[in-house]
This record gives sequence, structure tokens and C-alpha cells, in this order.
Amino acid sequence: MAEKFALFLHVVVTIIKLLKPGGTNSIIAESIILKHQLIVINRGRKRAPKLTTFDRSIFGILAFLIKKSRLAKVSIVVRPATILKFHKHLVNKKYQKLFSSTMTKAPGRKAPKPSIIELVIEMKKRNPDFGYGRISMQIYVAYGIEISRYSVGRILSKVGIHSHPSRQGPSWLTFLSQSKDSLWSLDLFRCESATLKSHWVMVVLDVFTRRIVGFSVHSGNCNPAANCRMFNQIVKNKSTPQYLSTDNDPNFQPHRWRANLRILDIEEIKSTPGEPTSHPFIERVIGTCRREFLDKQLFWNARDLQKKLNQFQDYYNSRRSHSSIDRLTPAEKAKDITKIKPGTEDASKSRWQSYCNGLYHLPEAA
Repeated sequence: MAEKFALFLHVVVTIIKLLKPGGTNSIIAESIILKHQLIVINRGRKRAPKLTTFDRSIFGILAFLIKKSRLAKVSIVVRPATILKFHKHLVNKKYQKLFSSTMTKAPGRKAPKPSIIELVIEMKKRNPDFGYGRISMQIYVAYGIEISRYSVGRILSKVGIHSHPSRQGPSWLTFLSQSKDSLWSLDLFRCESATLKSHWVMVVLDVFTRRIVGFSVHSGNCNPAANCRMFNQIVKNKSTPQYLSTDNDPNFQPHRWRANLRILDIEEIKSTPGEPTSHPFIERVIGTCRREFLDKQLFWNARDLQKKLNQFQDYYNSRRSHSSIDRLTPAEKAKDITKIKPGTEDASKSRWQSYCNGLYHLPEAA
């Protein structure tokens, strides 16, 4: 203990006498650092010596008095990089002490504002099925405020609200069409009414903008005549695309269906047989329609179903943002809007708008 105290006093006297690094004091510092390294070696340990806080302080202080070119020559036990690391640690501690009054907060990313936190929690409560990414995108659309999905997850985890596990969807293939209104996709799906009567729904999607062109409902069994009627009802008074993508349903094979497309001057493209992932975009829309709307609604007849699907179409096209089109809505993509301009709206001032008969509640900047 007396040896450590004497060594500490020697170091203090050397620092007091310091005029400039590299002079006589540098030689004294080299002598002290060599002596202390010998003390560390002779501690009688079979493994590598464990440095104490006193050792680290001595090496760090003496490293300040020795030229960096000499450190490699006088370092026996401790590497020069380690000594420099000790010195850097002392410097950091010094400035923390000097500026501790100004360093009240730990460095890092700023926490979200209380108004954003309240908005995230309220949106999750009103829309339990919304995931972290969906909430962050809707906040960006409404206010132009960037918030990552991970921040949303941390906010909800702190209040004990957890999202549903992500569902595994089909693999997506590279999109071939790159121009507006060049490719539409079409498919059929069946749903049951409250009285368990089967209804077939035809949905048409503009793949470039992800916009739902329209829904058409048919009660009973499907046939080529019914398919032609539903498709003509959807494209009525609308500009038609150059290509139409369909699957290998037998109802899309007969002469009547092909003749109808020739009259409308539309070329049909078939998906790969037995591969649902070759028709991914329309399959994704059907899955979204089922999960987010039809599985939570009851309908009585074809007229009631058509009315409700039209409401979902309006919500899907004008209010629901999409990550695949840079968080735009399909309606904005159709208007050639490239990016939403970040805004400075105050999230604490907002109003809520209901969609699909109160099924969804989205914020709007007041």
C-alpha cells in the first residue's frame, strides 16, 4: 500500500513539474511506467495480470506525458493501444466532469413527442389489426412526420400493447409492367352471406398504381356469360388497359370470354398453371379484402355486398397507404404524385375520420 502511495505521489509531482511533453519529464514518466509494469508482472498470477483501477489510472496519466513513438518501446505488459485507450477514457471522464451540467441527457436519437406517442396508442386502440408499419405509414400520410416502425413498436410495448405476429404471404415476383394502365389483373373469389348463400366477387386491380378498378358481385354459379357481364360492369365508362392478367380458371377459357376481350381491344396474359405466386398482386388484394373487411362484416344479399365492397374500394384507393409505392395511396399514385411532402403539422391537433361504417378510424391534420 505504501509503495502504491509513493508511486502516486511521484506521478503527481511529475505532472506538476510538466512544462511540455517530450522533455526530461517524459524520461521520468517512462521510468515510472516501466517500474509499475514490473510490479504488475510480479503479482504472482499464473494467468494474465488483472489491471486494477489504480493501474489503469497510472497508465492513462503517464501516457499523456510520453510521446506516442516511445509508447511502443516502453510497453512490456500493456499494449500501446490499451494505454491510449486508457488515456482516451480519462479524457472522456474529464470532459464529462467539466460539462456535466450541460450533459443532462444521454446522446442518441430523440424520443418521440408526447403528442405522437398518444396518437400511436390511440390509433392502435381504434384499429387493433394495424401493425407497426401500417401505423407509421398512416402517420406519415396524415402529418408528414417520419416515425419508424421500431419506434412504434417500442411505444406500444411500453404500454403493454403488442401487435399480431406477421403472416407469411406468398413470394412476390418482379413486376413486368412499368407504365400506367398497361396491365390490369383480374380474379374471382367466393364469399358467403349471412344466410350462407354463395356469392362470387370479381375484382380488377391496376398493378402499376395498386388501385382497385372495381368490384362486381354475382349470386349463384359462375359461367362465361356471368364473367363477361361482371367485367363489362367494372370497366364501363373507364379507359381499358393494354393487357389483362388472368389465371387458368376454366371460365376464362371459352370463346365468349375471349371474344369479349377482343371487342374491348385487350390482350390477355395467363399466369403459370399451378403457381399462385405467379399472380401475386391480385392474390394479395383478395387476401387483404378478406382479412381487413369481409371477415369482419356480414352481408345479406348481392346488393348489400356490392355496396359494402364499394365502400372498401374507396377506403383502399384514397386512404390506405402502401409501402410498395413509397407510402402513397393508389389515388395519389394515379395522379403521378412522386412523394408526400413532409409537413410540420402538430399531431396534437387532429380529427378522426371513420371509414367502412366505422371499421377503420384514421387521423387527419386539423
